Amino acid sequence: MCLILHICLMQFLYPAFLFALLTLLIPVLIHLFSFRRYKKVYFSNVQFLRDVQQQQASRRNLKERLILASRMLALAFIVFAFARPYIKGNSDGNATGKQQVVSIFVDNSHSMEALSREGSLLDEAKQKARQIAASYPINSRFQLLTQDFEGKHQRLLNRDEFNDAVDAVKLSSQSRNVSQINERQQSLINTRAGVSAQYYVISDFQKNIVSGQANKLPAVNIVQLKANSLPNVAVDSAWLLNATHRPGESEKLVVKLRNYAEKKAIKIPLKITINGAQKAIGSFTLNAKSTQTDTLSFSGLQAGWQRGQIQLQDNPVTFDNDFYFAFNVKKQQPVLLINNGTPNKYLSALFASDPFFKVNQTGEGNVDYSALANYPLIVLSDVDAISSGLAQQLKTYVTKGGNLMFFPSAKGTIATYQSFLQPMGAAYPQALVTGDAKVSAINMQSRVFKNIFEAAPQNTDLPRVKKYFNLARGNKTGEYLMKLQTGDVIWQRFASGSGKVYVCALPLDESFSNLPVHALFVPIVLRVALLSGRDMPLFHTLGSNEVIETVPLNSSEKELVKLVKAKQTIIPDVRQQDGSTLLYLPGQLTEAGLYELKKADSTAAILAFNDNRAESDLDYLTANELSKLVGGKGNVLTGDAANTANIAVAANSAMQLWKLCIILALVCLAAETLLVRYFRTTKSKASQQV
Repeated sequence: MCLILHICLMQFLYPAFLFALLTLLIPVLIHLFSFRRYKKVYFSNVQFLRDVQQQQASRRNLKERLILASRMLALAFIVFAFARPYIKGNSDGNATGKQQVVSIFVDNSHSMEALSREGSLLDEAKQKARQIAASYPINSRFQLLTQDFEGKHQRLLNRDEFNDAVDAVKLSSQSRNVSQINERQQSLINTRAGVSAQYYVISDFQKNIVSGQANKLPAVNIVQLKANSLPNVAVDSAWLLNATHRPGESEKLVVKLRNYAEKKAIKIPLKITINGAQKAIGSFTLNAKSTQTDTLSFSGLQAGWQRGQIQLQDNPVTFDNDFYFAFNVKKQQPVLLINNGTPNKYLSALFASDPFFKVNQTGEGNVDYSALANYPLIVLSDVDAISSGLAQQLKTYVTKGGNLMFFPSAKGTIATYQSFLQPMGAAYPQALVTGDAKVSAINMQSRVFKNIFEAAPQNTDLPRVKKYFNLARGNKTGEYLMKLQTGDVIWQRFASGSGKVYVCALPLDESFSNLPVHALFVPIVLRVALLSGRDMPLFHTLGSNEVIETVPLNSSEKELVKLVKAKQTIIPDVRQQDGSTLLYLPGQLTEAGLYELKKADSTAAILAFNDNRAESDLDYLTANELSKLVGGKGNVLTGDAANTANIAVAANSAMQLWKLCIILALVCLAAETLLVRYFRTTKSKASQQV
């Protein structure tokens, strides 16, 4: 009964081959028409022979019929094998009367540029998608999904519309993991009632596609495309060592290279261009599966925005050979000095010594809070009592990346200093300590003292202290800049949020110490000012959907903020928050390069965007890893198994029977051979005398 039930449930992928069953008439005709000629022999008494002939004819007929049956079954099973029989899976049992909806994801990330034996992987993926669609009935509906997650792909298409949409798929800078893909597929299907759904993911399945994947996928059919093994080297990242960029000064760019291949990369040429002019060249050798950082220097930059590009010569994988970056060389850097209404003579003279710094001085009660974000460095000195409003605004400023340097007043109110500095995790003045002391050490490991001395100083003349405020320990561990022989720290740096707080225990008053007139005072403060230069990030990554914080801009209907690259114009969503301008670009940017951020016709900034370097890693999941991913609920087709027939059978959620048909055909042919060779028609011999 079970066999009969399975035969009744059996369907054929290529039913046209069943016409070949007409060939079963051939062995039947051969059986019915015997072409053997008999010779007559006359005997005087044939009674005994007649008995023998009757006995042999009965056994011969049985043998011939068994041979005929085995030949017909062998031929029938061969025809069935070519017709590709299958039995629908259990999931189809609930699909009766429901519309069939098929969601097919075509990976169009940059890694699909890789070549296989049939051309690029993207072209092969398109072909597989069309094959899957052709395997379903004509009234089925299809969803095409790509890395772009476009709105137009959130609707169902008929087969012809689907094929047209597949033809229009192009490479994308986006890179999604398999969980995001599956959630997107189900988001459309779940809105459709009374449908039977099937899910497909066609990809090369780089290992990064399962990043963040915790659970196994539901029933999904995976088609993995195999690329030729290729070497690849790419620029992973880059950063400038100087926090502040001044016209004409030397710049140092650190470039991080990564070799994704299993073999050593030898003498890879690299070139850096700024504003189209070549600034540095190099040649690098990287070990297999390793990273390397190198520093390249260049100079001669003019004030303004710099358009940078790092170029590698690395074939045949070329989509990640270019790396873009942008930064601003400023004519002047603004510094805000907040005082008690009277400018501090030491700070005024210090910043006046370098025309690069543009100083703005204001009293504590006249601070323009909305303009704080425009200053990379704020110096607060000689303020007796800090108001709660100023304290809150300065805390917000530091949290968002600002740099604050604090010098107490000789007549300061310690309680207000504590309420101001303690919420930022910094140390704060606690009590006045009197008595002569001397600075015993400066922290030569700190960035503040880097490049101040040509060589490590010996027997340095350090500041002398008459009295100072003892600093209470803050919530965060700070980095000391100076400390006394007693072990007390008198100048310390703390990280708070994205910014820095520099707390000094000495007022800028010569009755406390000779620090304001000491030779170290000027280079330390100027070094802090230079380190405080706040540049926008050198680059952004396409597809990350990150919020971009840029220079302060105010847009209106007449003066829209827009990103422009050649003939491409993108209008981002602009929002103002805590004195900063935030740009939202969800999925609008699709091409790497340098974009001008414009308000009306003026350029406010240059933004650089690069492709996601996760696509550069051409390591792929194995068939075993893919099987674990689907957990036995879906089909996994890799390499040569991802052919038309297997994709079609997977499309029908079916149990394949063609291999069984081949086995049964061979069994029938073997049975025929045994019947011909070993089945004897003579059972006994005649024993009578003639």
